[in-house]
Amino acid sequence: MLCTTCRQRPAASATGRCVRCTALYPPPPHGLMPGGPAPAAEGPRLLRSPEGLSKAVVALFGAVIATDALAMAAEVHLWRTYAGADGFTFVALERLRRAESLSALAVGLQFLAYLATAVLFLLWFRRVRGNAEVFDAGTQPMRRGWAIGAWFVPVGNLWLPRRIAGGIWSASAVPGTGQGGRSGSQALLNLWWGAWICTLLFARYAERRYDKAVVFDDVMDGLRLLIVSDALGVLAAVLALLFVRRLTAMQRERACLYVDPRPEPGTVPA
Repeated sequence: MLCTTCRQRPAASATGRCVRCTALYPPPPHGLMPGGPAPAAEGPRLLRSPEGLSKAVVALFGAVIATDALAMAAEVHLWRTYAGADGFTFVALERLRRAESLSALAVGLQFLAYLATAVLFLLWFRRVRGNAEVFDAGTQPMRRGWAIGAWFVPVGNLWLPRRIAGGIWSASAVPGTGQGGRSGSQALLNLWWGAWICTLLFARYAERRYDKAVVFDDVMDGLRLLIVSDALGVLAAVLALLFVRRLTAMQRERACLYVDPRPEPGTVPA
């Protein structure tokens, strides 16, 4: 038997309501007429479209991919310049200086693209987390504020955001698809998160190796690691872009089936 108020969850009380609606619309004291709807501040949160933010985030992930590719090209050029340097002549040193300047410029553009993308992504992530609570608050493992805060927890940011994203994904899946359905499967989410963690850890390792390089061979090895790191960054950005598009589409489909459990104005909850 479904809840007589929201028609979405199983009834769990003698009044025929689910646990959530029972908490939102408590029965009136004995002998009194039923009251009106609960105050708006205590009622269900409203859905907010993530479409606009998702388009901006997707565009910025495109910029991340472009700057990663530029950084790779600059690092390959620097590596070839080092490899082709014929001693420390004036010409060789000038070529190295130009190659290093190009690499530094690419890294600067890379940083700006990552920074802008991170800000917009967090806003989008918070938006879809809020919608997930409207769809099914019971599948959310952490409070709403953690949608942003979890990313800044040392060490914990390696898995807490993934846990939150899993709850959002489950709540946004169209009912009836199950975990094996096209929407319910979290394969894309797992691929993106795995690529992101690998990129994050490998990038730190590569930067540390390159910064500490002193002799020629160590510098060359460090550049190779940086090139691989940027290649992983491109892969992670592509998967992140697909993740944003998929989850936004899932919430759009889920919103079409959503039934607002709040009663119409002027009516009395059953």
